[in-house]
Amino acid sequence: MLSSSKVREDYPKLIEYFESGINNPARSIAHCILLYGNDLDVQYQIALEVARMLNCKGTHTPDCDCLNCRWIRENNHPEVRTISKVDNKPSDDDAKTVISIAQARMIKNDLLVTSEYHRVLIFCDKDKDGNICPLNEINFPEAAANALLKTFEEPPSGTTFFFLTKDKTDVITTVLSRAQSFFVPSKLAEDRDFSIVKDVMDFFLEIERSQVLDFNEKLIALTAEHEPLTILTQMQNYLAAVLSGGNLSRAKQYEFIKHLKTIENAKKEFAVNMNPQTIFETLSLNMVL
Repeated sequence: MLSSSKVREDYPKLIEYFESGINNPARSIAHCILLYGNDLDVQYQIALEVARMLNCKGTHTPDCDCLNCRWIRENNHPEVRTISKVDNKPSDDDAKTVISIAQARMIKNDLLVTSEYHRVLIFCDKDKDGNICPLNEINFPEAAANALLKTFEEPPSGTTFFFLTKDKTDVITTVLSRAQSFFVPSKLAEDRDFSIVKDVMDFFLEIERSQVLDFNEKLIALTAEHEPLTILTQMQNYLAAVLSGGNLSRAKQYEFIKHLKTIENAKKEFAVNMNPQTIFETLSLNMVL
């Protein structure tokens, strides 16, 4: 994960915007902030840096070493919390794959208690290795989001919510409408490789409906040697490369864009531990039929 200084160096205008709002006597910073883009680690670090600025009790400079600033740099502040399917859940919450209604109730109850700190709640997803992943309507379902809408709309003073996602349309519209959105461009080199899936996807270009099972079997066979998410990403890379070639009719372009979205939805299903074979079967049917 990037350091605070690196985030400031790479995203000076965005940090300056938040800094200006925080330092304004009226503290004119939105209480719901949605960050979107491909680099979720950067989004998370930006959220922590804003949390640090909101809670600083020292010099109010980037290198301040007051207790609050140290806590936040160490990701150990009592009121700067990550909200995900694995973080900050009630002890009796058995919803392991989503941010739950029980979590929403716990958050509302916690916010009823006054705090000496500026509370920052960072909503995101995490994979099995603890990596920051994007919110979507599967891991942050409508029921849980709706349970918090009134809180998002009228939070207690000194409370800021962050939502981290890949595409802002992946968050339900009622949350999106309450948030100020910021695109965070990725500084990472993008992976354009599709060598693993090339033969299968070449077959896909000429596929008949009767061959959908063959297509699915070829994809399943690839999972014996490669991670399913790698296969899905390379399928997207392949389709993007064909699209960028400029040789498709308008109807075919629209069809390929739909396929890209279908594959992205399959990725979201993997994030909630759905059965891989079921995911690929559904994906194959949706792409071919």
